Amino acid sequence: MSQPQPSSQPSPTRTSTSFADDPSVISVLRSPRVLSREVLAGVVTTLALIPEVISFSVIAGVDPTVSLVASIVLALTMSVLGGRPAMVTAAAGSVALVIAPMVKENGVEYVLPAVILAGIVQIIFGKTGLARLMRFVPRSVMIGFVNALGVLIFFAQVPHLIDVPWLVYPLFALTVVIILVLPRLTTAVPAPLVAIVVVTLVVVIAQLSVPNVGDEGPMTGALPGITPFLVPLDLETLQIVWPTALSIAFVGLMETLLTAKLVDDLTETRSHKGRESWALGVANILAGFYGGIAGCAMIGQTVVNVKIGKARTRVSTAAAGLVLLLLVTVLSPVMAQIPMVALAAVMMIVAITTVDWHSLHPSTLRRMPIPETVVMAVTVVVVVATGNLAYGVLAGVLLAMVLFARRVAHVIQVERVVGDDPATVRYDVRGPLFFGSSNDLVEHFDYAADPATVIVDLTHAQIWDASSVAALDAIETKYRAHGSTVEFVGLDERSSRFHQRLSTHL
Repeated sequence: MSQPQPSSQPSPTRTSTSFADDPSVISVLRSPRVLSREVLAGVVTTLALIPEVISFSVIAGVDPTVSLVASIVLALTMSVLGGRPAMVTAAAGSVALVIAPMVKENGVEYVLPAVILAGIVQIIFGKTGLARLMRFVPRSVMIGFVNALGVLIFFAQVPHLIDVPWLVYPLFALTVVIILVLPRLTTAVPAPLVAIVVVTLVVVIAQLSVPNVGDEGPMTGALPGITPFLVPLDLETLQIVWPTALSIAFVGLMETLLTAKLVDDLTETRSHKGRESWALGVANILAGFYGGIAGCAMIGQTVVNVKIGKARTRVSTAAAGLVLLLLVTVLSPVMAQIPMVALAAVMMIVAITTVDWHSLHPSTLRRMPIPETVVMAVTVVVVVATGNLAYGVLAGVLLAMVLFARRVAHVIQVERVVGDDPATVRYDVRGPLFFGSSNDLVEHFDYAADPATVIVDLTHAQIWDASSVAALDAIETKYRAHGSTVEFVGLDERSSRFHQRLSTHL
């Protein structure tokens, strides 16, 4: 994992609102060495971005130019507004998957209103502080997310190595050798960039016939105009687009915020999740009007930018957006000549380095609690099975919640203490009272044998929900049926107010 250096990799500010006013951007522009690193990282990221964006456009049922132009808008907008510097945003596969059914059933003209509505939802999400919910994603889910990401990236490249001319395989080997060997000689230029350039030159000069970027979709070199709003602005349109819009919004937010958290860990810096959320909404609305499709953080390309390119600032993603603009327009014939095998090799190396191999080491698995390992495994399996990172994370979080509740449910301790007064008995309760633990609380008391006065000491317990209050009411009711009175003592101020408000009203 790369360690950011104070002099050349300044930490991103959380409050900057302008690209030009960001201290990290200013320091990069003043340092030719750091500037070249950021720009070159952006170039490598762009080359890794192109084939995936084009293939995702096919999934979504839109023209490849739509996804490429939308990616330019997304990258540039997030470079200015985003809360996580160096994170790459473009037209993504997860968003394409949720848009595709609507396009197939109703037509591509409904994409724009769906994207606009999704952007509004994301802006509200960011501005209301809901992005802080990401703190509830457990470490085991994050590790599963990262490992599943590596698997998805790797196997997404396999089709480029199957049923292809035999010349593809020596070119693949050449690309891998350059990526692995060049860093031992020099780190002035990113090895993946050198590998892509060298392999492309070999193919062009030798006139080799191998699959290239041009085979993935037409490279016209022309930019589309403003996306026209072709559907009526009425309730019928809203009924068609709102389910897709919500899916776009929350799938995009989930992948973006998880990627931001991953970059936080890689760079050991903090990001502004709320700002990233509302900025994504703004970027998607702009991309909808000029381009025509939504997007979110591109996890694999972000790893390329941050881990391989060593990028740390907004300059890298701005450079990626500008280079992509240049390739889509002026240099589209050059872009079309890039061999797919070179890009596939780069992404396979990225996939291998993305996996947290330490988490899979036998010694780590032996030390790790079984529930944590199960959560990680479920996250990976669901992601790989569905091809959707958001589904895997959701499944992992839900399973982690259930396993946590199950563990905590058994931490309640109740001790019966008999004092000098035979007419009084005290029960000491320890542990958090919530729906998982309070259901068993009722069974810890000896209602028939206890004397007339029962004191339940809750000094070392806390009431967290209505289920706990209902359990205490049930205890009191059972003792009353046996002619005993119950006094609850020791509650902290918050728990006491909560108990008083709900007791006898449930």
